[in-house]
Amino acid sequence: MPKLDLAALPVRTGSGYLLPYQEPMLARSWKAVAAAGGVTQFGANLVTLAPGAWSSQRHWHSHEDEMVVMLSGEAVLVEDGGETRLGPGDIACFPAGVANGHHLQNRAALPCTFLAVGTDRVTVDECHYPDIDMHLDPAGFRRKSGPAA
Repeated sequence: MPKLDLAALPVRTGSGYLLPYQEPMLARSWKAVAAAGGVTQFGANLVTLAPGAWSSQRHWHSHEDEMVVMLSGEAVLVEDGGETRLGPGDIACFPAGVANGHHLQNRAALPCTFLAVGTDRVTVDECHYPDIDMHLDPAGFRRKSGPAA
């Protein structure tokens, strides 16, 4: 059946980011809805940010398009050009290759939930993090400044 039982999907938490860049994402959780439905040509996650949590570190992708659809609560979209409040029904799109570092922050007192959709091109994509000493490419996370001491 194409309809997913969201209550039955595992909730994932944590962050694969290098230390010390994990902290703001530790109160983020998600359910991998596209994978649960057998979809393979793009990824989609149902993401919940607790108050104070971030969706990610500010980043942009070389080969992956991203789209966020706010479902409940509110978040602040932080990007190179400034900040924008997003509420239920708002949509933000981030085309591949556009060097506009972005992420969502939950600055409200209640959780927010959004659907994050993107092309999964992990074999060619590079993810750039303009604010921190981190880079992601097909080989994994690394420091831009070189190996950790």
